[in-house]
Amino acid sequence: MNIPNPAALAIHGVRKSYGEMQALSGVSFEIKPGEFFGLLGPNGAGKSTLISIIAGLIRADQGSISVLGHDTVRDWRAARRALGVVPQELVFDPFFNVVDMLRIQAGFYGCGKEVWPWIDEMLIRLDLNHKRNASMRALSGGMKRRVLIAQALVHKPPVVILDEPTAGVDVELRRTLWTFMRDLHAKGTTVVLTTHYLEEAQEMCERIAILDKGNVRVIETTEQLLNRHPFRFLRLKLANGGQLPASLRPFVTSERNGSIELRLEREQQPIASVFTALRVAGVDIEDVQTREPDLEDIFVELTGNGISAQPNAMGAMK
Repeated sequence: MNIPNPAALAIHGVRKSYGEMQALSGVSFEIKPGEFFGLLGPNGAGKSTLISIIAGLIRADQGSISVLGHDTVRDWRAARRALGVVPQELVFDPFFNVVDMLRIQAGFYGCGKEVWPWIDEMLIRLDLNHKRNASMRALSGGMKRRVLIAQALVHKPPVVILDEPTAGVDVELRRTLWTFMRDLHAKGTTVVLTTHYLEEAQEMCERIAILDKGNVRVIETTEQLLNRHPFRFLRLKLANGGQLPASLRPFVTSERNGSIELRLEREQQPIASVFTALRVAGVDIEDVQTREPDLEDIFVELTGNGISAQPNAMGAMK
Protein backbone atom coordinates (compact mmCIF):
# COMPACT_ATOMS: atom_id res chain seq x y z
CA MET A 1 0.00 0.00 0.00
CA ASN A 2 1.36 3.39 -0.97
CA ILE A 3 1.09 6.03 1.73
CA PRO A 4 1.32 9.66 0.56
CA ASN A 5 4.25 11.45 2.21
CA PRO A 6 5.02 8.65 4.69
CA ALA A 7 7.14 9.21 7.77
CA ALA A 8 10.78 8.19 7.47
CA LEU A 9 10.17 6.03 10.54
CA ALA A 10 6.72 5.41 12.04
CA ILE A 11 6.77 3.57 15.37
CA HIS A 12 3.36 2.70 16.82
CA GLY A 13 2.66 0.96 20.13
CA VAL A 14 5.82 -1.15 20.15
CA ARG A 15 6.16 -3.52 23.09
CA LYS A 16 8.90 -6.03 23.79
CA SER A 17 9.55 -8.17 26.86
CA TYR A 18 12.34 -10.55 27.80
CA GLY A 19 10.72 -12.81 30.35
CA GLU A 20 9.41 -10.54 33.09
CA MET A 21 11.58 -7.63 31.99
CA GLN A 22 9.67 -5.08 29.91
CA ALA A 23 12.19 -3.56 27.47
CA LEU A 24 9.66 -1.43 25.55
CA SER A 25 6.25 -0.41 26.90
CA GLY A 26 4.15 0.78 23.98
CA VAL A 27 6.65 3.17 22.34
CA SER A 28 5.16 5.47 19.69
CA PHE A 29 6.63 8.34 17.68
CA GLU A 30 7.37 9.34 14.10
CA ILE A 31 10.47 10.75 12.43
CA LYS A 32 10.03 13.09 9.49
CA PRO A 33 11.79 12.55 6.14
CA GLY A 34 15.06 14.47 6.05
CA GLU A 35 15.19 14.96 9.82
CA PHE A 36 18.33 14.64 11.96
CA PHE A 37 16.81 12.92 14.98
CA GLY A 38 18.33 11.99 18.34
CA LEU A 39 17.26 8.89 20.28
CA LEU A 40 18.71 9.22 23.77
CA GLY A 41 18.38 7.40 27.05
CA PRO A 42 20.37 5.85 29.88
CA ASN A 43 21.74 2.32 29.64
CA GLY A 44 18.85 -0.15 29.70
CA ALA A 45 16.31 2.39 28.43
CA GLY A 46 15.36 0.23 25.42
CA LYS A 47 17.25 2.02 22.64
CA SER A 48 19.14 -1.03 21.37
CA THR A 49 16.01 -3.18 21.51
CA LEU A 50 14.09 -0.62 19.45
CA ILE A 51 16.87 -0.35 16.86
CA SER A 52 17.06 -4.16 16.60
CA ILE A 53 13.30 -4.29 15.95
CA ILE A 54 13.54 -1.54 13.31
CA ALA A 55 16.39 -3.43 11.61
CA GLY A 56 14.43 -6.69 11.67
CA LEU A 57 16.87 -8.50 13.96
CA ILE A 58 14.18 -9.23 16.57
CA ARG A 59 10.36 -9.20 16.55
CA ALA A 60 8.22 -6.89 18.64
CA ASP A 61 5.59 -8.53 20.86
CA GLN A 62 3.07 -5.87 19.82
CA GLY A 63 2.94 -2.79 17.62
CA SER A 64 4.24 -1.91 14.19
CA ILE A 65 7.15 -0.09 12.57
CA SER A 66 7.40 1.18 9.02
CA VAL A 67 10.28 2.72 7.08
CA LEU A 68 9.05 5.22 4.49
CA GLY A 69 5.67 3.48 4.54
CA HIS A 70 7.07 -0.07 4.29
CA ASP A 71 6.08 -2.28 7.22
CA THR A 72 9.18 -3.96 8.66
CA VAL A 73 7.33 -7.30 8.96
CA ARG A 74 4.90 -7.47 6.02
CA ASP A 75 7.13 -5.57 3.57
CA TRP A 76 10.50 -6.31 5.13
CA ARG A 77 12.51 -6.35 1.90
CA ALA A 78 11.53 -2.82 0.92
CA ALA A 79 11.87 -1.61 4.52
CA ARG A 80 15.37 -3.05 4.85
CA ARG A 81 16.36 -1.66 1.44
CA ALA A 82 15.40 1.84 2.62
CA LEU A 83 17.42 1.53 5.84
CA GLY A 84 21.10 1.62 6.73
CA VAL A 85 22.23 0.75 10.26
CA VAL A 86 25.66 1.42 11.73
CA PRO A 87 25.77 -1.04 14.65
CA GLN A 88 27.36 -0.36 18.00
CA GLU A 89 29.35 -3.61 17.91
CA LEU A 90 32.29 -4.22 15.57
CA VAL A 91 30.89 -7.01 13.38
CA PHE A 92 32.89 -7.92 10.29
CA ASP A 93 33.99 -10.80 8.07
CA PRO A 94 37.76 -11.32 8.54
CA PHE A 95 38.22 -13.18 5.24
CA PHE A 96 37.76 -10.24 2.84
CA ASN A 97 39.57 -7.03 2.14
CA VAL A 98 37.79 -3.71 2.57
CA VAL A 99 36.67 -2.98 -0.98
CA ASP A 100 35.54 -6.56 -1.66
CA MET A 101 33.50 -6.61 1.53
CA LEU A 102 31.74 -3.40 0.55
CA ARG A 103 30.99 -4.72 -2.94
CA ILE A 104 29.62 -7.96 -1.46
CA GLN A 105 27.47 -5.91 0.93
CA ALA A 106 26.11 -3.94 -2.03
CA GLY A 107 25.17 -7.24 -3.68
CA PHE A 108 23.04 -8.17 -0.68
CA TYR A 109 20.81 -5.21 -1.60
CA GLY A 110 20.69 -6.07 -5.29
CA CYS A 111 23.23 -3.39 -6.23
CA GLY A 112 25.84 -4.07 -8.88
CA LYS A 113 28.76 -2.22 -10.42
CA GLU A 114 26.65 0.94 -10.67
CA VAL A 115 27.42 1.65 -6.98
CA TRP A 116 31.16 1.05 -7.25
CA PRO A 117 31.89 4.75 -7.86
CA TRP A 118 29.91 5.49 -4.68
CA ILE A 119 32.01 2.93 -2.80
CA ASP A 120 35.17 4.62 -4.06
CA GLU A 121 33.82 8.00 -2.94
CA MET A 122 33.05 6.68 0.54
CA LEU A 123 36.52 5.17 0.84
CA ILE A 124 37.95 8.61 0.13
CA ARG A 125 35.48 10.54 2.33
CA LEU A 126 36.01 8.18 5.29
CA ASP A 127 39.81 8.18 4.81
CA LEU A 128 39.82 4.47 3.98
CA ASN A 129 41.17 4.53 0.45
CA HIS A 130 44.71 3.65 1.50
CA LYS A 131 43.24 0.56 3.23
CA ARG A 132 40.96 -0.53 0.38
CA ASN A 133 42.93 -3.74 -0.26
CA ALA A 134 43.76 -4.45 3.38
CA SER A 135 42.29 -7.48 5.14
CA MET A 136 39.55 -6.60 7.59
CA ARG A 137 41.28 -8.47 10.41
CA ALA A 138 44.40 -6.31 9.92
CA LEU A 139 42.54 -3.04 10.55
CA SER A 140 42.55 -1.06 13.78
CA GLY A 141 39.31 -0.63 15.71
CA GLY A 142 38.85 2.88 14.32
CA MET A 143 39.33 1.69 10.75
CA LYS A 144 36.86 -1.16 11.27
CA ARG A 145 34.35 1.41 12.52
CA ARG A 146 34.82 3.40 9.29
CA VAL A 147 34.13 0.25 7.24
CA LEU A 148 30.93 -0.39 9.21
CA ILE A 149 29.77 3.13 8.37
CA ALA A 150 30.51 2.55 4.68
CA GLN A 151 28.70 -0.81 4.81
CA ALA A 152 25.56 0.83 6.16
CA LEU A 153 25.61 3.42 3.38
CA VAL A 154 26.72 1.25 0.47
CA HIS A 155 23.20 0.98 -1.04
CA LYS A 156 22.48 4.72 -0.53
CA PRO A 157 19.64 4.26 1.96
CA PRO A 158 17.33 7.25 2.50
CA VAL A 159 17.17 6.47 6.27
CA VAL A 160 20.32 5.87 8.34
CA ILE A 161 20.56 4.82 12.00
CA LEU A 162 23.84 5.53 13.79
CA ASP A 163 24.01 3.49 17.00
CA GLU A 164 26.78 4.99 19.16
CA PRO A 165 28.95 5.59 16.06
CA THR A 166 31.70 7.51 17.87
CA ALA A 167 31.96 5.42 21.05
CA GLY A 168 35.64 4.85 21.77
CA VAL A 169 36.93 6.39 18.54
CA ASP A 170 39.46 9.14 18.04
CA VAL A 171 38.92 12.81 17.32
CA GLU A 172 39.83 12.44 13.66
CA LEU A 173 37.10 9.87 13.00
CA ARG A 174 34.51 11.99 14.80
CA ARG A 175 35.35 14.96 12.64
CA THR A 176 35.38 12.86 9.45
CA LEU A 177 32.10 11.14 10.27
CA TRP A 178 30.16 14.26 11.17
CA THR A 179 31.37 16.16 8.11
CA PHE A 180 30.23 13.24 5.95
CA MET A 181 26.87 12.87 7.71
CA ARG A 182 26.17 16.61 7.53
CA ASP A 183 26.67 16.41 3.77
CA LEU A 184 24.35 13.40 3.43
CA HIS A 185 21.73 15.08 5.62
CA ALA A 186 21.93 18.26 3.53
CA LYS A 187 21.05 16.10 0.49
CA GLY A 188 17.92 14.74 2.18
CA THR A 189 19.04 11.65 4.10
CA THR A 190 17.15 11.02 7.34
CA VAL A 191 19.61 10.40 10.18
CA VAL A 192 18.75 8.81 13.53
CA LEU A 193 21.50 9.09 16.14
CA THR A 194 21.97 7.37 19.48
CA THR A 195 24.92 8.60 21.51
CA HIS A 196 26.22 9.09 25.02
CA TYR A 197 28.07 12.18 23.83
CA LEU A 198 25.23 14.59 24.53
CA GLU A 199 27.22 17.46 23.05
CA GLU A 200 26.94 15.63 19.71
CA ALA A 201 23.17 15.30 20.00
CA GLN A 202 22.78 18.93 21.04
CA GLU A 203 24.88 20.12 18.11
CA MET A 204 23.58 17.79 15.38
CA CYS A 205 19.96 16.88 16.11
CA GLU A 206 16.90 18.91 15.16
CA ARG A 207 14.56 16.88 17.36
CA ILE A 208 15.19 14.49 20.25
CA ALA A 209 13.30 11.67 21.96
CA ILE A 210 14.41 10.55 25.41
CA LEU A 211 13.67 6.93 26.32
CA ASP A 212 13.68 5.77 29.91
CA LYS A 213 12.64 2.36 31.25
CA GLY A 214 11.03 1.46 27.94
CA ASN A 215 8.92 4.61 27.66
CA VAL A 216 9.27 7.87 25.74
CA ARG A 217 9.72 10.51 28.42
CA VAL A 218 9.73 13.44 26.02
CA ILE A 219 10.01 14.17 22.31
CA GLU A 220 10.73 17.79 21.39
CA THR A 221 12.96 19.95 19.26
CA THR A 222 16.41 20.48 20.71
CA GLU A 223 15.56 24.12 21.32
CA GLN A 224 12.36 23.22 23.18
CA LEU A 225 14.27 20.76 25.36
CA LEU A 226 16.91 23.31 26.28
CA ASN A 227 14.24 25.89 27.15
CA ARG A 228 11.89 23.60 29.07
CA HIS A 229 13.40 24.20 32.55
CA PRO A 230 13.63 27.76 33.95
CA PHE A 231 16.99 27.48 35.67
CA ARG A 232 20.59 28.53 35.14
CA PHE A 233 23.90 27.68 36.76
CA LEU A 234 26.28 29.92 38.70
CA ARG A 235 29.85 28.74 39.26
CA LEU A 236 31.79 30.41 42.08
CA LYS A 237 35.37 30.28 43.28
CA LEU A 238 35.55 31.73 46.77
CA ALA A 239 38.58 33.73 47.85
CA ASN A 240 40.89 32.91 50.77
CA GLY A 241 39.28 29.57 51.57
CA GLY A 242 35.87 31.16 52.17
CA GLN A 243 32.92 28.92 53.01
CA LEU A 244 29.55 29.01 51.30
CA PRO A 245 26.76 30.28 53.62
CA ALA A 246 24.35 27.59 54.82
CA SER A 247 21.45 29.38 53.09
CA LEU A 248 23.03 28.65 49.69
CA ARG A 249 23.90 25.00 50.35
CA PRO A 250 20.57 23.60 49.05
CA PHE A 251 21.38 24.97 45.59
CA VAL A 252 24.80 23.28 45.24
CA THR A 253 25.04 20.75 42.40
CA SER A 254 28.79 20.11 42.42
CA GLU A 255 32.07 21.08 44.07
CA ARG A 256 35.23 20.45 42.06
CA ASN A 257 38.73 21.90 42.04
CA GLY A 258 37.77 24.67 44.43
CA SER A 259 34.72 25.71 42.35
CA ILE A 260 31.14 25.48 43.54
CA GLU A 261 28.22 25.26 41.11
CA LEU A 262 24.75 26.41 42.13
CA ARG A 263 21.48 25.64 40.32
CA LEU A 264 19.16 28.62 40.51
CA GLU A 265 15.54 29.05 39.47
CA ARG A 266 15.39 32.12 37.25
CA GLU A 267 12.39 33.71 38.96
CA GLN A 268 12.83 32.51 42.55
CA GLN A 269 16.60 32.71 43.02
CA PRO A 270 18.07 35.69 41.13
CA ILE A 271 21.84 35.78 40.89
CA ALA A 272 21.91 39.06 42.79
CA SER A 273 20.51 37.29 45.87
CA VAL A 274 23.53 34.96 45.88
CA PHE A 275 25.93 37.89 45.85
CA THR A 276 23.94 39.53 48.66
CA ALA A 277 24.15 36.38 50.80
CA LEU A 278 27.90 36.14 50.24
CA ARG A 279 28.42 39.80 51.11
CA VAL A 280 26.37 39.50 54.31
CA ALA A 281 28.43 36.45 55.28
CA GLY A 282 31.65 38.33 54.59
CA VAL A 283 32.75 35.93 51.85
CA ASP A 284 34.75 37.31 48.92
CA ILE A 285 34.56 35.92 45.37
CA GLU A 286 37.70 35.16 43.38
CA ASP A 287 35.91 34.17 40.15
CA VAL A 288 32.35 33.77 38.88
CA GLN A 289 30.77 32.27 35.75
CA THR A 290 27.22 31.62 34.60
CA ARG A 291 25.98 29.05 32.12
CA GLU A 292 22.68 28.01 30.60
CA PRO A 293 21.40 24.43 30.96
CA ASP A 294 22.78 22.03 28.39
CA LEU A 295 21.27 18.78 27.14
CA GLU A 296 22.93 16.71 29.87
CA ASP A 297 21.28 18.87 32.56
CA ILE A 298 17.89 18.30 30.92
CA PHE A 299 18.62 14.58 30.53
CA VAL A 300 19.37 14.22 34.24
CA GLU A 301 16.22 16.20 35.12
CA LEU A 302 14.04 13.89 33.04
CA THR A 303 15.58 10.50 33.82
CA GLY A 304 17.41 10.94 37.10
CA ASN A 305 20.44 9.38 35.38
CA GLY A 306 23.73 10.99 34.53
CA ILE A 307 25.75 10.17 31.47
CA SER A 308 29.05 8.46 32.15
CA ALA A 309 31.98 10.84 31.83
CA GLN A 310 33.03 11.31 28.24
CA PRO A 311 35.61 13.57 26.65
CA ASN A 312 34.27 16.73 25.08
CA ALA A 313 33.51 15.40 21.61
CA MET A 314 32.11 18.58 20.14
CA GLY A 315 35.11 20.63 21.16
CA ALA A 316 37.22 18.36 19.01
CA MET A 317 34.81 18.52 16.09
CA LYS A 318 34.66 22.27 15.70
